[in-house]
Amino acid sequence: MTPRDRLTVFVEPDHARRLAQLSTQKGVSKSAIVAAALASYLSPDGGDRREAALTLRLDRMVRLYDRLERDQTILIETVALFIRHYLTVSTPLAAAHQEAALAQGRQRFSQFVDQLSRRLAQGKSLVKEVHQELFPDQSRFFNANDAPTPSEPAS
Repeated sequence: MTPRDRLTVFVEPDHARRLAQLSTQKGVSKSAIVAAALASYLSPDGGDRREAALTLRLDRMVRLYDRLERDQTILIETVALFIRHYLTVSTPLAAAHQEAALAQGRQRFSQFVDQLSRRLAQGKSLVKEVHQELFPDQSRFFNANDAPTPSEPAS
């Protein structure tokens, strides 16, 4: 057994509580946990590894955010263009036909919601399908793992 120095430290009550919980969960002493954390913190490359890991996570989050922003812009433009087109080409209905048109509209909307529900339940995405048809070599943009490929520069 190697000699060890005794230290008395003061920690926040929440940290003490979490340390006690971790000690119980892992079945190791609090001293062992603190010693391991201190060794990691003081190691020459410990800080660099943590910083590199944090940078990778932040880069991934930025790429995901950029993709969400792009997709939202596409969605907004698509809906706006569709509304403009619909309002431009739709002819006003005579009063006698409005009730029938409302009933047909309700039926079509119900069918739309049913189809949307089925597609979402199956995990299908029209955006993914169209993107894969247009850009089959870029299917990696919809993979769950967002790590950059060797040919893709990290942002």
